Amino acid sequence: SELGTLSSLDNLWLSLNELNGTIPTELRTLSSLKRLDLSSNQLKGIIPSELGTLSSLDNLWLSLNELNGTIPTELRTLSSLKRLDLSSN
Repeated sequence: SELGTLSSLDNLWLSLNELNGTIPTELRTLSSLKRLDLSSNQLKGIIPSELGTLSSLDNLWLSLNELNGTIPTELRTLSSLKRLDLSSN
């Protein structure tokens, strides 16, 4: 995915876009990412453990999708994470 080449990106807001499929694991290459909003889409599948490598992430919104499975234990390593919204999945 070309999205993975945006290494300086610190905010990614893609809510309310009718995105479908799974959350791309290529997001792990966005090392400067602080805020990721993928809420209110039609994303399915599991939350990728690769999101646990985003050490700068302080806000993660994944609500109002069709995600399933468990919360990856790798998210525990996100010491900067202040907000995590997984509601309505």
